[in-house]
Amino acid sequence: MNKLDSHATALRESASITKICDALLFLMLALLAGCNSNPPAQPPAQAGPKPPETLTARSAFQKVFIAARNYAVDVKPFRIQSTPTAEDNGQDGKSAIWTSSFASATQHGVKPFIWSGSNAPDAPSRGVSPGNEDTYNPSNASTQIFDVAFLKIDSDQALAVAQKHGGEKILEKDPSTPVIFICDWNHNTNELTWHVIYGSSRDASKLTVAVNASTGEFIRVEK
Repeated sequence: MNKLDSHATALRESASITKICDALLFLMLALLAGCNSNPPAQPPAQAGPKPPETLTARSAFQKVFIAARNYAVDVKPFRIQSTPTAEDNGQDGKSAIWTSSFASATQHGVKPFIWSGSNAPDAPSRGVSPGNEDTYNPSNASTQIFDVAFLKIDSDQALAVAQKHGGEKILEKDPSTPVIFICDWNHNTNELTWHVIYGSSRDASKLTVAVNASTGEFIRVEK
């Protein structure tokens, strides 16, 4: 083999080696690119509307009591009342809206404080908010204050009693019936009373059951 043939052979072998190296390098780069690639980032999920929060009367009362004490240190409650909404019908003894009304002798006024956990368009804003102040008349039967220590029976416990005295039949007949809770002082019998109301209002109730809010004893069917 002459020198020209040897040189041509060497060039061909060099070209082949170069092609092989280029192919290997391309393969390695492709593998590295595959290992380092990340899946496309997913857009953050849209948060849905917050579900309504419901509480029993005593739990809601504790939330508004601090705000009431800021209004006047001598405040005493005279009524606790639930408000049914389209989101909650009160049939579990809880409500998404509770209004606790207080009276103050030093302020000569009464003022409601509302706790809301509702999303309803016409509901108060979530949390605690004050209502409008009015004049306090201690002799008014509808604003008879009571000591909160008398409130030993919660709204869900009052419901359990009312269910045994006609409420169960009402809800069996019409499961859509809302249940409203009102707690106030009965000045005739000197006892704190739960009024468990089956219906959209006290006047339009299908049944109202009175339960002692201190002992849990059934008092009477009011309607």
